[in-house]
Amino acid sequence: MRKVYKLDGDICANCAAKIQAKIEDLPGVNKVSVNAMTYKFTLDAEDATFSDSLKKSLKYFEDIEPDCEVLV
Repeated sequence: MRKVYKLDGDICANCAAKIQAKIEDLPGVNKVSVNAMTYKFTLDAEDATFSDSLKKSLKYFEDIEPDCEVLV
């Protein structure tokens, strides 16, 4: 399953890269993109683990860049 989410708030390229790297390591994640220029977060993960991957991704956003919110 692949979904694209808008980002709201400030995020720098460095934080986007950190978040992306953490999400890439999650089991079941096929591809991820956190784009600080377009304010988009794309998550492509296995259907069975998508919900869990999304929850963990949101936690990474909160921990690394609390000023940026994923609009789910």
